Amino acid sequence: MTTELKNQVRQQDAKELARGYSPAIRAMEITSILAFTGLEAGLVWRLWGNPHVGPWLVLGAVILGYLAADFVSGVVHWMGDTWGSTRMPVLGAAFIRPFREHHVDEKAITRHDFVETNGNNCLVSLPVALLALLVPHSSTAWVFLSTFLGAMIFWVMATNQFHKWSHTDKPPALIGFLQRVHLILPPDHHRVHHTSPYDKYYCITVGWMNKPLALIGFFSGMERLITRVTGQLPRQDDIGTEAALEILHTQERSEPSGDDAPAAPSTPVRAA
Repeated sequence: MTTELKNQVRQQDAKELARGYSPAIRAMEITSILAFTGLEAGLVWRLWGNPHVGPWLVLGAVILGYLAADFVSGVVHWMGDTWGSTRMPVLGAAFIRPFREHHVDEKAITRHDFVETNGNNCLVSLPVALLALLVPHSSTAWVFLSTFLGAMIFWVMATNQFHKWSHTDKPPALIGFLQRVHLILPPDHHRVHHTSPYDKYYCITVGWMNKPLALIGFFSGMERLITRVTGQLPRQDDIGTEAALEILHTQERSEPSGDDAPAAPSTPVRAA
């Protein structure tokens, strides 16, 4: 994207986006936090004393769950940044709006309380939390799967808190240390994502998956594929048609040519 176009990128009004946080959404988030906490506590109770549970199993599940949560955070973040509109019923206000608000007011997340910061992640984690609780714990394989799922969604739930700390000017000393050794999302690493046009480094639990996914062109490839299949332009609703088209064509030019490369349309087929 050219420097001139970067300066012309259109985004939505921060105050209007902030007003989209309604009492109904807050009530949903509080309910989700309570339900998530109950399901995770129930999983710990089921695993406690199970003969198939061991320290290496738990450690392996926690580490793999951390990597999986980083990947999941990237996919969800990419979807919220790239597709759909804040005007969509339910999903627009509850899920897409926070992503769009964050790009026009990075510090807004630092002013959110615990509920507003973590409620959405608890909500999207509920189906996996329920699955982790209900799978049989009759063998080592099942127990590992249950522990992995429980660990993954715990880290998914913590992702927005890590993200919030990466935008906090003076985080607590322990948090600052964990950021410096890259055990949670570091501010400098995350700053790459906040460079216009905001089309890379989506993983925000710890960020370990960002470089591997960038090397294989995972998100840009998914965007071109979706555009080819549906005609939708990535980020069109957020940054405008002209900028969205230039990003798409830039991505296409940066990839090796070949029959398998999805072609980007010269004009948008549908508005996002």
